[in-house]
Amino acid sequence: MGSYIPTTEEQRQRMLETVGLTSTEELFAALPEEVKLKGELQLPKGLSELGAARKMEDYAEENRIFRHIFRGAGAYDHYIPSIVKEVVSKEEFVTAYTPYQAEISQGLLQSIFEYQTMICELTGLDAANASVYDGASAAAEGVFMCRERKRTRVLVSETTNPQVTEVIKTYCHGRQAVVEMVPARDGSTDLEALKSMLDDTVACFYVQQPNFYGILEDGKACAEAVHERGGKLIMGCNPIALAIVETPGECGADVAVGEGQPLGLPLSFGGPYLGFMAASRDMMRKLPGRIVGETVDSRGNRGFVLTLQAREQHIRREKAGSNICSNEALCALTASVYLSAMGPEGLTQTAVLCASKAHYLQKELEKAGLPPVYKKEFFHEFVTASPVDGKRLLGALEEKGFLGGLLLPDGNLLWCATEKNSREEMDELVRLVKEVCGQ
Repeated sequence: MGSYIPTTEEQRQRMLETVGLTSTEELFAALPEEVKLKGELQLPKGLSELGAARKMEDYAEENRIFRHIFRGAGAYDHYIPSIVKEVVSKEEFVTAYTPYQAEISQGLLQSIFEYQTMICELTGLDAANASVYDGASAAAEGVFMCRERKRTRVLVSETTNPQVTEVIKTYCHGRQAVVEMVPARDGSTDLEALKSMLDDTVACFYVQQPNFYGILEDGKACAEAVHERGGKLIMGCNPIALAIVETPGECGADVAVGEGQPLGLPLSFGGPYLGFMAASRDMMRKLPGRIVGETVDSRGNRGFVLTLQAREQHIRREKAGSNICSNEALCALTASVYLSAMGPEGLTQTAVLCASKAHYLQKELEKAGLPPVYKKEFFHEFVTASPVDGKRLLGALEEKGFLGGLLLPDGNLLWCATEKNSREEMDELVRLVKEVCGQ
């Protein structure tokens, strides 16, 4: 690594002499011999800039990029207006980190404030924080907003994205919180089972809207049941769907969380993404991470500050309400620019197109021999059965450049359509499915 350290050999020698040493080995003399590296690292020789670029291009060619995507399950292929990348690529925004004296970066703080405002408008709740790492960590952080000393049980619907469930369980394992799964009935949360599991030890119930199978849950009924026993409702949301479905605030949720990737972030092979969080007024002081507020300076000029809490309250190890110490500021800015470019009408049109195209695709796939598994209201994802082996069907589609639905453990397929999928594209997918199914 020596060639990557921005000091010369002579400078390093002078630093050693300043502290009374003669060699780097002497500097690390206190370390046990068994932990020291013997010999050189087994690394390939360095490359020229041209050679390194070609090597990276070779690696990139191993990626499979599909032009026709009909899979979602937590990450979605939406159209991103070109102005989004243009704005967020400006040098003023592409920074390494928010300064610890954050108020000197008024532009960055304002961008976070605008993002928080838009998240509040989307969710119908009173306060939002700067984005956390991703939707799954937002869900887990939401759980610990609701946990109290005598309320340690956490209920999670079985219709939740399995990856989100696993992250919640991981967080809870380290905090001695008990996670219990509320069973599903016909693709959505079993409300009677939920009511039977609620008691005075339940801190919260997490439900995803739309759920993992694309079905719209009865958010109001969930909220009423949980609140009757003194618990909190956390609703995981698809931000595009919030343009046309009831907001968490309208359903009575205490906390809303979700994955912000659909708001202007490309799929990017899994990240970076951002997790959004919003809460009711009663819960806002428990929001983790950074919260930017609007104020005025001594001259009466508009300004922005970190508010409600100190960053240090999240770094007290076991005493901390949260361990979030950073935020996805550039991703949050991307979401803000996307929402600004789309506007309320554009976002609503996108949501309507997603839903209408998904319903068209479901009907056409049913004609092709893939009947729907659940006959309930859905947004832009749905589950079908398959008369042939799912792997064989998806493999045949991939050969033609189509990324088909997600193969579920029970052999069914979870499909998705967004505003980017044209009718011609969907019809071609259906034709290919018929061909594989022998129709």
